Amino acid sequence: MKKKLPWTLMLGSLLLSLAACGGSDEAANDPGGAGSEAGERKLSGSILAVGSTAMQPLVDQAGQTFMTQAPYQELTVQVQGGGSGTGLTQVSEGQADIGNSDVFGEEKLEAAQAAELVDHQVAVVAITAVVNPAVTIDDLSKEQMVDIFTGAVKNWKELGGEDQEIVIVNRPASSGTRATFETFALGQSKLPDLQGSIQEDSSGTVKKLVAETPGAIGYLALSYLGDDSIKPVNYDGVQATVENVQNGSYPVWAYQHMYTKGEPSEAVQAFLDYMVSPEVQEGDVVELGYIPVSGMQVTRDAAGNVSKN
Repeated sequence: MKKKLPWTLMLGSLLLSLAACGGSDEAANDPGGAGSEAGERKLSGSILAVGSTAMQPLVDQAGQTFMTQAPYQELTVQVQGGGSGTGLTQVSEGQADIGNSDVFGEEKLEAAQAAELVDHQVAVVAITAVVNPAVTIDDLSKEQMVDIFTGAVKNWKELGGEDQEIVIVNRPASSGTRATFETFALGQSKLPDLQGSIQEDSSGTVKKLVAETPGAIGYLALSYLGDDSIKPVNYDGVQATVENVQNGSYPVWAYQHMYTKGEPSEAVQAFLDYMVSPEVQEGDVVELGYIPVSGMQVTRDAAGNVSKN
């Protein structure tokens, strides 16, 4: 018995060494990314993204595809509108996992609240003035836009069009699309609501109202164009195209932010990683009329300063 004990110990040591080597190889084959870990542990639960309706088609479509992929089939992505201000407020207060916004957090929240948020930019969106197709105006200068949206001009004939009342379809003050349009198209911010103007918080409803209301003008993200029910209007002679936005010649655009409060959970990070993956950037982003951030030749900061990349 005294001679067998050492062999037993040696055999045990050998088995432990083999087991340790096996564990190391397994770890080496797993890079530790959210996707690979999720593939083994299958992330589950729900992700709530709230905010910008301009971003809603992109986040909604990408979320639907995300949930069909093997590592994430036990995750649910819920996407709600409400406007950028709502998204920023809800993520700041912990009511949503992601706050979708067309504007920087600093533009809508108190400095202390904004400092708690982490900015994840997933695309760029251009915003253009749109009119009812029967309006004969195709181009508006900055000054004409200001005159319309401040109520100085009330009839299209004052701008060279038909004798027809101008009907403004505006967005609520919480809207990031409105903030972007006022800042970069009108050069103003926080304009008061005009008496008699229509106000809607959904980009889809704005499109419907402009299409159905004679003399109507509103503004929409390019992602809401694509048919003849409304007519986009050039801005100072420049058309809102992807190329003109990328090279900086068309100024009315905004980043599409997906804010989290602090660093995201593993599940939320997996979704954010998917949003900037080639599958979404070269697929959903382009297909739905957004612009990949990687294609921008200019950069804009929270103060609105633009610089060449």
